[in-house]
Amino acid sequence: MKEIVLGKTGIRTPQNAFGALPIQRISTEDAVRLLRRAYDGGMTFFDTARAYSDSEIKVGKAFEGMRDKVFIASKTMAKTPEKLWEDLDTTLTNLRTDYLDIYQLHCVPQCYRPGDGTGMYEALQEAKAQGKIRHIGITAHLIGVAEEIVKSGLYETLQFPFCYLATNRDIALVKATVEADMGFIAMKGLSGGLLTNADACMAFMSEYEVLPIWGVQREEELDQWLSFFTRDISMTPEIKKFIEEDRKSLMGDFCRGCGYCMPCAAGIQINNCARMSQLIRRAPSANFLSEEWQGLMAKIEDCIDCGVCKTRCPYGLDIPNLLRKNYADYKDIVAGKVTV
Repeated sequence: MKEIVLGKTGIRTPQNAFGALPIQRISTEDAVRLLRRAYDGGMTFFDTARAYSDSEIKVGKAFEGMRDKVFIASKTMAKTPEKLWEDLDTTLTNLRTDYLDIYQLHCVPQCYRPGDGTGMYEALQEAKAQGKIRHIGITAHLIGVAEEIVKSGLYETLQFPFCYLATNRDIALVKATVEADMGFIAMKGLSGGLLTNADACMAFMSEYEVLPIWGVQREEELDQWLSFFTRDISMTPEIKKFIEEDRKSLMGDFCRGCGYCMPCAAGIQINNCARMSQLIRRAPSANFLSEEWQGLMAKIEDCIDCGVCKTRCPYGLDIPNLLRKNYADYKDIVAGKVTV
């Protein structure tokens, strides 16, 4: 298994890390078992966030008493220093630790800088001086903001979406972080669950100096990633051909399922309904054709075109029209006019 050094942080870890967002959906007992299995299988880097409900609590319980054996990163969506300090104290309590390896500003709308009037960067510096955080990181979804962050030289790590659907601009961003001696943490390596070939996803990541954090919720998902500790995977002509074909079918305007558009005033489950056309063709379709899902998709008819979701979308998608397009396709599938 290839090892990654996260830039100037000096953190060295296998190129195969655990994204702890999905464990908020399972019981504490199941989450702790999953996290410990990940560690026993070779993973040493675990990424969570204050925004992931009880994810931090579960990570804290899993690694209590063995803090020096793992790297733990968390995040805050705070926009003021006061909220940052409040979140940091809560995070440290949840994680049962007195320090974080990396503390990240979460899904930022701008590159926070010293003297910009927000006090955000100064708060991070003070937290680092107090020993509560060891390294300062940041996460972004907007490529322009991410590029500005790298050029600033202020942050030790950048977390940004990266998978084999990456554009040339995304790849240039990765290369820029390497030149800046900045760690690159790759989120959404499965593009919100649309990518289902683990070998292809891992082979792509192995081509770059990035640390993928795979969102894990089930034992069988973890098994796929742990298998790479006992078998090497690299880009082959067969995998490259598969990726090229997959890119053809998925590139363009599609929902990554990040959920930042939520909640919806009309109660629409946007993060899944807006990508139903891809989901239903790339996974066993029976579940998506159930009465429950037909009801969830039908709520698209209740869209009031308030436009709030569009202002929240980090990818600038026209969500109301994307929802309607997916619903029209879905109704054709339910009616048997289209086969999947």
